Amino acid sequence: MSQITLTFPDGNTRDVDAGTTPAEVAAAISKSLSKKAISAQVDGAHWDLAWPLEADCAIAINTMQDAEPALELIRHDLAHIMARAVQELMPDTKVTIGPVRDNGWFYDFDRAEPFTPEDLGAIEKRMKEIINAREPVRTELWSREKVRQYYIDNNEPYKVDILDRIPEGEDIRMYWHGEWMDLCRGPHLQHTGQVPADAFKLTNVSAAYFLGDNTRPMLQRIYGVAFRNRDDLKQYMTFLEEAEKRDHRRLGREMDLFHMQEEAPGQVFWHPNGWRIYTDLQDFVRRKQRAGGYVEVNTPQVVDRKLWIESGHWEKYQENMFIVEVDEDHAREKAVNALKPMNCPCHVQIFNQGLKSYRDLPLRMAEFGSCARYEPSGALHGIMRVRGFTQDDGHIFCREDQIESETRIYIDFLSDMYRDLGFTDFRVKFSTRPEVRSGSDEVWDKAEAALLDATRAAGIEPEINPGEGAFYGPKLEFVLTDAIGRDWQCGTHQVDFVLPERLDASYIGQDSQRHRPVMLHRATLGSFERFIGILIEEHAGKLPFWLAPRQVVVASIVSDADDFCTDAVAQLKAAGIKAETDLRNEKINYKVREHSLGKVPVILAVGRKEVEDGTVTLRRLGEKQTQVLPLSEVVEMLAADAVAPDLR
Repeated sequence: MSQITLTFPDGNTRDVDAGTTPAEVAAAISKSLSKKAISAQVDGAHWDLAWPLEADCAIAINTMQDAEPALELIRHDLAHIMARAVQELMPDTKVTIGPVRDNGWFYDFDRAEPFTPEDLGAIEKRMKEIINAREPVRTELWSREKVRQYYIDNNEPYKVDILDRIPEGEDIRMYWHGEWMDLCRGPHLQHTGQVPADAFKLTNVSAAYFLGDNTRPMLQRIYGVAFRNRDDLKQYMTFLEEAEKRDHRRLGREMDLFHMQEEAPGQVFWHPNGWRIYTDLQDFVRRKQRAGGYVEVNTPQVVDRKLWIESGHWEKYQENMFIVEVDEDHAREKAVNALKPMNCPCHVQIFNQGLKSYRDLPLRMAEFGSCARYEPSGALHGIMRVRGFTQDDGHIFCREDQIESETRIYIDFLSDMYRDLGFTDFRVKFSTRPEVRSGSDEVWDKAEAALLDATRAAGIEPEINPGEGAFYGPKLEFVLTDAIGRDWQCGTHQVDFVLPERLDASYIGQDSQRHRPVMLHRATLGSFERFIGILIEEHAGKLPFWLAPRQVVVASIVSDADDFCTDAVAQLKAAGIKAETDLRNEKINYKVREHSLGKVPVILAVGRKEVEDGTVTLRRLGEKQTQVLPLSEVVEMLAADAVAPDLR
């Protein structure tokens, strides 16, 4: 038998027979390592302990101390263990697919009856029994025909479909957890007992189309979370509780900000309170853009497909566009238009009007552009993921030698705006060319180099995000971290040599010849809808005073105070404060509770004593202590708080 050489992380080597498994390697090193081993890294790839080694390689044995592979295996094995438990408890259920995801896993099932909370409890109990039984996990390679016949015989049509999606020539691997078997690429743990039985939880059930395709059957998806130990699970469940308290959908109802309904899926009905936040935020962005040298424009929402064909969006992005057919003067063929999913081709049309000189560059153009993009219904999430939205979109037309300075200026602009909105830290990802793209490799080489050099010149070393660029150019993604540690990708900045070429944009250079401008696409907040959702969750509804839709409620304690309350509101409004009265015949504690639930930052209570003294009792949201202050002093203090940060 031929020998192969294994190289370990410490540089030591060992010669073994070809076909030796990592489990055998671990056993040869020590009995202790053999028991602790969960998988291996082989030439950087994650490797099952049962897979044979056939060539010289670098190898490392993983244990539960290796967080990344350990979590992947725990969650992957739990997906199988859950599917086994479901089929043992509910034999008529058909299995489909169960991938690992952030913090856990899910598995999709076809079952006539909906899963109930009681079902989840029973499934979880059975899973722990399987884990505690410490049943072996084993694997075999099967022929495609054998797998197909097995699943046909066992009436598992979804598995046949998944089998057909595996590329020809790829190994077909079956895994057993105890006596239960599933088609899977692996790797997996050595036995079920390696899964920590007290560090996972089934969280919820949702509907999902098979493979995310809305032409396929609707399935039931069970989600679970899992960690390496009980403490990590407990910490995560506390995080989920905090996230639930901050959920913008719940707070949107409590604060009467917006609603959504099935007649307009993925689109927002803004109520007066919510629209007030929206317009105040838009006014803030507009002032910042004007100060940053932007000219504001507005472009059509419905545009003929000819422009989208010319720009490349029709080929690359059509599946995400809403198509509108119009019978133009009873023509033989209807005119085909699309709701714009982005604003960039329209901004090029404005740039192309009239002759531009190198002296006109950079030209910074901005629009609060109303866009529409098709998102699958299963992907919609409150106002965070919608089909109709408005971007604080901008495009900078510049010379190639201005890319670096304009990128640096934009990063400063974005940093300043985020700071005003309470976000002092953000990360930057550099997204490189996607598989489906426009433009030659030479153009992409130039665009990626220009953007990366410009980012580094601005003092930022970005994280590389391979293959996630736009189809026309690489981009920077600015990622905010909120109060409970969640990441949100908001701003973007992209270098584009392709669109100006496709849409024939040009300027007259210093040499009196025509040149192509470079187009820098940028959005600072991204969509207003999504960013407002982020703000609501970041502040748990307790928005900064200047942005709060209801800033002050002046509440009467007795009816004798009604006139004073009305006058106080008039003074507050005159000082630029959003104020209202609450003169209802209710106890003051009831009023305070109700307005606190609505996240009103300041409640001013007025009784007979306050009327006599010209004072108010001030209570701030979230604070137990109250202050009795002269009304004039309160008006002056709150008027200062109500000023937007860029105007202070």
